[in-house]
Amino acid sequence: MMQTPSLSIPNPDSHQGGETPVLQSADPEPPTTLHINDRESLNTAWRGPHAILTHLNADTTWLLHLPYPKGVARPPGRSRFNVLLDPWLQGPQSDGGRWFSIQWHVVAPSVQTMDELNGLLSELEGEIAAPHDGNGNRTEVQPGPATDQQSHEKHDSYIDVVAISHEFTDHCHESTLRELPSATPIFAPDKAAKLIRSWKHFDVVYDMPAFLAAGTKDWRDALSCAPLPPWVGVGRVVTPGNALYYHSALLVAWAGASSGEATDRSNAVIYSPHGIEPGALSGIQSTGLRTLALLHGLDDVRLWMTKQLNLGGVNGVAAARECGAKYWVATHDEVKKGGGFVSMLIRRTTWSVADAVKSEGQKPKTDKKGGSREDEGGYEFVGLGSGDGLVLS
Repeated sequence: MMQTPSLSIPNPDSHQGGETPVLQSADPEPPTTLHINDRESLNTAWRGPHAILTHLNADTTWLLHLPYPKGVARPPGRSRFNVLLDPWLQGPQSDGGRWFSIQWHVVAPSVQTMDELNGLLSELEGEIAAPHDGNGNRTEVQPGPATDQQSHEKHDSYIDVVAISHEFTDHCHESTLRELPSATPIFAPDKAAKLIRSWKHFDVVYDMPAFLAAGTKDWRDALSCAPLPPWVGVGRVVTPGNALYYHSALLVAWAGASSGEATDRSNAVIYSPHGIEPGALSGIQSTGLRTLALLHGLDDVRLWMTKQLNLGGVNGVAAARECGAKYWVATHDEVKKGGGFVSMLIRRTTWSVADAVKSEGQKPKTDKKGGSREDEGGYEFVGLGSGDGLVLS
């Protein structure tokens, strides 16, 4: 949906494509961030036991790299299962025609094509497979003719699954998606799935399962389905009464172990580009999931006198607290170049994290017994620019 601003409110934290701003919480260990061009740091993180979240543009395209759990069979030469969210790299996006709504990225994506992204993933996996000495340093091996030939062969796709949140073309971008192999599994809600099927490019487009935390004791029962491996699940968290699914969220869940943790510990990333009613996330923790990251924007975006689009930072504070997220990561806040009728109606309020926390804290809160309580917080805010990544430790 078009998000070109016509109004901006002071006191912003910069969160568009520049240096990575981080707001520290009570956690004594700062978050581990890196950049897609810093191969040494990226290789180190890739060898570690934790999932990695990479922001591929300054808006709302993400790649989640999930480590295969110990004891789980994996494809040859693979150490990570890669989930791509809402890919839009090059060119404009338009909904309803150029006269109605059109926009372009202002900040360049960190990769220009899906082939470039696939090549990067191939190199990372190749680095893992290469021989290393006892100190973790790569051992150089003189390649023979067979190795030379293999290095020039076209790699299979390292994008294991794509999850689409909405049918709007800044989330469901046809030209970007067509760059992927036709065999790539696509999960999407109803309208987006129908749109993607109409292109007749992908072999199969799967309807994304709905996920209601209330009454769900094991997330696998609701989210783990073919063609996903049994330790990964993808679904849509729906706000009751929001029939158009605009204010909803995607949930990516996976089983696995981190150092010193139980082997059956399951984690999740909740991706809500437009925001979601916090109450819809209240039962997430009871399903056995630990929310490592909530992806939710800071900017409050709306159509003048018409419709609320992005719910913004005040809602994000409540949502992060409700789902127990370790990190709140800003998304869908790129101020894009736009045109068309809709651009004249857009109103945007840019919140700083501090102001959002203060404003949300002024709202009355009650505990389960009806008494007052203070904001528990507990999350850490991380802003990631184009190409930045976060180790979900």
